[in-house]
Amino acid sequence: MRSTANKLTAMTGALLLAACSQPAVDNGDSVTPDNVVTGAGRQIVQIDPDNDPRVWLEEVEGEAAIEWVEGQNTRTFDRLQGDERYQGMFDQALAIYQSEDRIPGGAFYGGFVWGFWQDATNTHGLWRRTTIESYVTDAPEWDVILDLDALSEAEGKNWVWRGANCLAPDYEHCMLTLSDGGSDAAVRREFSISAREFVDGGFETPDAKGGVTWIDADTLMVGLATSEADSTDSGYPSVAYRWERGTALEDATEVIRGDRSDVGLFTFRAEDFDGTVYMMASQAVTFYDTNWWYLPADAAPVQLPLPAKSSIQDIFHGQLVFTIEEDWAPVDGGASFAQGSLLSFDIAEWVATGELPTVHTVYVPRARQSLGGMGSTRTAFLVEIDENVVGGLEAFQFADGAWTSQTIPVPANMTIALGSTHRHEDIAFMTAEGFLTPDTLSVVNSAELTVEPIKSIPARFDAEGLVVEQLEAASADGTMIPYFVVRREDTVMDGTTPTLLYAYGGFQVSIRPSYSGSRGQLWLENGGAYVVANIRGGGEFGPAWHQAGLKMDRQRIYDDLIAVAESLIDTGLTSSRHLGVYGGSNGGLLTGVMYTQRPDLWNAVVSAVPLLDMLRYHTLLAGNSWMGEYGDPADPDEGAFLRSISPYHNVDANGEYPEIYLYTSTKDDRVHPGHARKMANLLAELGHPYLYYENTSGGHAAAANLEEYARRDALLYTFLTQKLMDADEPVTDDGATPE
Repeated sequence: MRSTANKLTAMTGALLLAACSQPAVDNGDSVTPDNVVTGAGRQIVQIDPDNDPRVWLEEVEGEAAIEWVEGQNTRTFDRLQGDERYQGMFDQALAIYQSEDRIPGGAFYGGFVWGFWQDATNTHGLWRRTTIESYVTDAPEWDVILDLDALSEAEGKNWVWRGANCLAPDYEHCMLTLSDGGSDAAVRREFSISAREFVDGGFETPDAKGGVTWIDADTLMVGLATSEADSTDSGYPSVAYRWERGTALEDATEVIRGDRSDVGLFTFRAEDFDGTVYMMASQAVTFYDTNWWYLPADAAPVQLPLPAKSSIQDIFHGQLVFTIEEDWAPVDGGASFAQGSLLSFDIAEWVATGELPTVHTVYVPRARQSLGGMGSTRTAFLVEIDENVVGGLEAFQFADGAWTSQTIPVPANMTIALGSTHRHEDIAFMTAEGFLTPDTLSVVNSAELTVEPIKSIPARFDAEGLVVEQLEAASADGTMIPYFVVRREDTVMDGTTPTLLYAYGGFQVSIRPSYSGSRGQLWLENGGAYVVANIRGGGEFGPAWHQAGLKMDRQRIYDDLIAVAESLIDTGLTSSRHLGVYGGSNGGLLTGVMYTQRPDLWNAVVSAVPLLDMLRYHTLLAGNSWMGEYGDPADPDEGAFLRSISPYHNVDANGEYPEIYLYTSTKDDRVHPGHARKMANLLAELGHPYLYYENTSGGHAAAANLEEYARRDALLYTFLTQKLMDADEPVTDDGATPE
């Protein structure tokens, strides 16, 4: 989500190799009749979450676990990097990631465009800035503020950039967030822009999840999960402190404390156009239920009068702008507001009186609309509004107690992404892209309501003869599920097209058309088709689309993807012999479920940085924070449902499965690598075909630098090429592979 609070808050030949061998290390129990349950022709392996024989693989840096990982990586590299096509794919991907003609992204504030850049020379990257006048030219003159490669070498760390928080209005005082290896846990260190160095004796925090926020030049608001007393069960901060310059962090003054059962407590700074600063906090009670707090300097915290399912977006000329993810009637017998609405009220009036002021409607999305990124400029509040997964941009103004809006013309049938906005500028950045249309960066002038393209990347692949179409499939309950297909215009619908289906289906995340050079070169140019399914659980059509698949309703999400896969086969685009499914994180759970529920649909499954053990997920790293999405394994009903879908608990010992490629990262401290490890170990014991790769750095992205991104892509597409493009069996007229 994009909100001020950053509320908790991703890709020919004949080399068909045989099914996998056993892993180098096998410390699990073999399957016997005692630990399978037979029924309906299946023998499901029974795993007790309280006595899991593979719990040793949950020891992230455990000696036995790392030895097992190294053996798996060697086995996978032998197979995939041993393919004569791998090196070419790697070289192609690396050239794309390191290309000098990429758009140098940035944020405009304080008279400069600030950005972070990595290339073949600067593998860790450069934090740099330039003027807006220089930035819009073909060759901007960049002023390097910090060389992360030099810092990493000097300090012996694998520093990964996580951003800068600089204090307005001079932006001299900055807190830089740096992660060693790419994990979510990070250090925060004070940096001087004028001196180009870290401040000697300045603010510095230990390595932890959480964050810091400037109150003024000598004071921070700090929330860090550094101890059990300051952490939630989900591993995020539960307390916020006021930390004065020159004092020890342990002597900071407590400002607000949440509960250990919360997801986390996060502070942020909201500033109005007149310079009034409101220090605030979001107490995430669950992933979707939040208590919002105002933190006055000289009084106790005061809870804002907002519904639990809401998100503060910004302050625009005195109006606190927020979205609601549930129907809301703030006053008994008064006006009610529909789920998904964008609303506002006068923040200064509320602070002064303690009473909820008049609530104004900014915008109410229609049934096939959703709200995306938004933010304040000097003259307008800009909002992305998607219509049937196609982007638009609207400029809102507030005057005389009412909101009005004007449409800003943007490229048609594109994904629109609003970049940085600033309350003291009329300039904002916006990108537009599509499956076949490279990214273009434009300057939005919110006063003149214009969009001026300033930079674009060249075509990364040959799109000649390719088409994009948007279709629909009927899910099990009759709901129509939209999906995009990218294919050759002259595709023969005989079921032989290698097709990769991608989806996510969770956390109200919208999957929109995007341009990928590596996907284009490594897959589309080689004859593959690519499909994106906008299944429920996502945010493509607002909160209701997401909430339709929460907790015990989650089977709807899986039925949606199954319907799309069956539609692809029914139309003759592909067949199960040539169809693969790919997803990461929550999407890795999705593809894991596809593996166990409908193995007949696929010849390749890719499960990246996945959740797979849904009976222990809440005990692993940040998993506890996601019970609002998935449910509580300890609850009798929710636990029974989770067991019914959990991929790790639904493997048929004697079932016929497609080959699955599992990949994760040792440094991922969000989704525990134990999920993928345990699944791979189980499949090895059963003799089911699989591949496993674990990057030993890179965090939840499974990559920490551009070379690792290229390797990740080359491994992925080599696997998919082997499984979906090397298949040469004939298919019948109805698209099915004959017996």
